[in-house]
Formats: sequence, structure tokens, C-alpha cells
Amino acid sequence: MDLVKHCLVKSGSKLHLKDHDPGDTFGVRRNDAAFEKRLDRLRELQQLLYADKRYALLIVLQALDAGGKDGTIQHVMSGVNPQGCKVTSFKVPSSEERLHDFLWRVHKAVPERGDIGIFNRSHYEDVLVVRVHRTVSKEVWSKRFAQINDFERELSENGVRILKFFLHISKDEQKRRFQARLLDPARNWKLSLSDFEERRYWDDYMKAYEDALRKCSTSGAPWYVIPANHKWFRNYLIAELIVQALEDMKLKYPPPMIDVSKIEVV
Repeated sequence: MDLVKHCLVKSGSKLHLKDHDPGDTFGVRRNDAAFEKRLDRLRELQQLLYADKRYALLIVLQALDAGGKDGTIQHVMSGVNPQGCKVTSFKVPSSEERLHDFLWRVHKAVPERGDIGIFNRSHYEDVLVVRVHRTVSKEVWSKRFAQINDFERELSENGVRILKFFLHISKDEQKRRFQARLLDPARNWKLSLSDFEERRYWDDYMKAYEDALRKCSTSGAPWYVIPANHKWFRNYLIAELIVQALEDMKLKYPPPMIDVSKIEVV
């Protein structure tokens, strides 16, 4: 099955998130053994990427609170070599970051060739949160779509493959996850009052995400809407898309720096 066609946001498409079922599995049945095989393949390809050094892979994860960003990183990237994988979490900008353009702190976190970089939230917060809460004017945030596209095009033209995943959960599923966290002392620390307050802006966030996904899904930096109500399917689908992207790079080991035929271990 071509899973890409089910979740890829085509450039310029008239995306409506209400048409994407967060509980969909595209007809795929849970198969933990198949998932483990994809993780094994991901580990192999990460080693190739690290050795090849021609490309970097940047994975952008965006979601509403409790959407599963942390869980995706934990389960999909389990087992990869930490020497070649770095996670960057973008919080509220610091005072220093606010004195620069909004992409300044992002460019510094882009992975080097041979590495995988994961953005837990990203530069897209600057066309989402600031829009919903009106902390900057429409005149400011509306220009950022083109600036983001220019930035991502520069990266892709310089060897950075970009995959952007919107983890799409329903409002009811978010409520269920919040309630589960409230009942689990080991997960209480993940809750904040702002999580619950942000639920009031659900419709505003959906509209903001629709604009961001429509306007910033390009051939070099595509957006994927990932049905994320079922965690097992979210993990399987993202692992599959990452593996496909790495395989498309046609990675290969570089030639040895020495003539191994003349080396004798004594």
C-alpha cells in the first residue's frame, strides 16, 4: 500500500483537517513484528547516512498538547545511535532569541551532514501560537510562510532532507490523554494549566495549522498529516516514511581510505 498518498499534503492543496480522520489506520492492522523490522531497517540506514556524509535528515514534529511528539521520538527513534541523532525542543523564545529574527535559533539547530535532527516543535510555532494568541500582527506572521519556504528550500538544496509530521489527534482523544495523565502520578509532571487553557483555542489552532500545512508543503520539505489517535499506527507510519526517505537518498558507504587488501593483522 502507498501510505504516502494518504497523508502527504500536496503543495497548494485545499487542505481541511476535518476531512482527515485522526483515528484512521489506512486499512493497516497492527503488527508489532513488522514495526520492529522497520526499526531495524532504520538503524541500518542511519549507519549508512552517518558514513555517507552527503546528506542530513531533519524531522519536524508538530502537534497540539498530548499529540504524541515525545512518544514518537521515544518509540520510533529507539535504538538509533545517539552519536548521529539530536533532538531539539523549541520552547518560548529567550530574551536573546527575541532580539533576532525568528529563524535564528532554528538555523543553529539544523543537523550536519551524516546526522538526523529532530525538532520537537519548531519554527512553525511562529505562524501558529503567535497567530492564535495575537502576540504579533497578521502583517508579521503572514509574511513568515514565504520566509519559511525560502529557509527550507535553502536547506534542501544544501543536502538536508526535510520531513514534517503533523500528529493529528481528535479533541476527544486529547481529553482522554489529559485525564490519563491526571490519574497517573508518574505523568502529573507533564501537565500545566496552559495545556487545559489552550483547549479553548482548538478551532483557532486547526485553522492556523491548515494554513501552515497548505502554504508550506513543498517538494523539498513536504508536510504529512499523521492520524495519531492510535499510537501504534502513528509510530508505524512515521517509521515507514522515514525509512522511505532514507532509502530514496541512495546512501552508500564511502570507499576505504586505505588499501584493505594490503593490511595484515598480526
